[in-house]
Amino acid sequence: MPKQKYIRTCSICRALDVIGDKPTLLLIESYWLGTRRFSAFQEQTGLLKTVISDRLKKLVEAGCFEKVLYSERPKRYEYRGTEKFHDLYPLALSMLRWEQDWGSTNGKIKVSLVHKSCGQTTHPHTVCQLCRVEVDARDVAWSEGPGVGLMPAVYQRRRRTSSSTRETPTPLFEEIIDIIGDRWSALIIRSIFTNLNSYQDICDDTGVATNILAERLVELINNGIIKKQSSVYKLTAKGRAIYPILLALISWGDKWHATEDGPPLYLTHKPCNTPLKTSIACSECGEDITMNDIEFKFVETTALSH
Repeated sequence: MPKQKYIRTCSICRALDVIGDKPTLLLIESYWLGTRRFSAFQEQTGLLKTVISDRLKKLVEAGCFEKVLYSERPKRYEYRGTEKFHDLYPLALSMLRWEQDWGSTNGKIKVSLVHKSCGQTTHPHTVCQLCRVEVDARDVAWSEGPGVGLMPAVYQRRRRTSSSTRETPTPLFEEIIDIIGDRWSALIIRSIFTNLNSYQDICDDTGVATNILAERLVELINNGIIKKQSSVYKLTAKGRAIYPILLALISWGDKWHATEDGPPLYLTHKPCNTPLKTSIACSECGEDITMNDIEFKFVETTALSH
């Protein structure tokens, strides 16, 4: 029997345990676009029925969705996001911003975001709540928190072949879903952000099997996320732009999946030398954005409010 591996306690890991695979992220994206019913999820995502059923069940069990009866005869249900799910909104906006800045545009669903308060098309970005400066990974220091420790490295075997029969346009988050929806790639990036950037350090920190680690490192290099310099791996500008997504995962994991000991990590924003607390701000007026402040406008069709 293989020896149990342990990895660094991390709110990112705990968040990825809930939402960190591609089908789940596709369903979450579909929900933000207005989908609520099983048949609509299937039409929007192109995922197989068995996959949709499994992931929706897990999201309900995790407290992210509620299954609500909308028809008695025949009995039919729709899915509604809970407060826990709505707290993923900063993650969705951060992923969309990354995809619009760095992803391919071929064949995608296209949307623009309108901030209702100022009426302008916005490109939301992550800022420090105190000094309002846009957050850059190079301006953030980290230290161990009271919840630091080790946790078992439990990885479910997941096939990387497509679970989709999609003939619809590709999703909003096509490229970033391939990264965040692959737990190993996400944890490799997490390690490099915390200056664990040699092959052995990354291997020890993530608990990833050596053959999988080698494969993912090559993929991340080929996709322009990281580069190898001598014997260490460094993030490119494209890779550093993923940092707001990791911050959103940390925030969500700290709130909904922290232990009684507290957060595993403390972050300090160097420009104002205070504990980092983030907001998603409008690029035009600078105000904080909440879920009800944004209208999604399909570029080629009609508008949809949330």
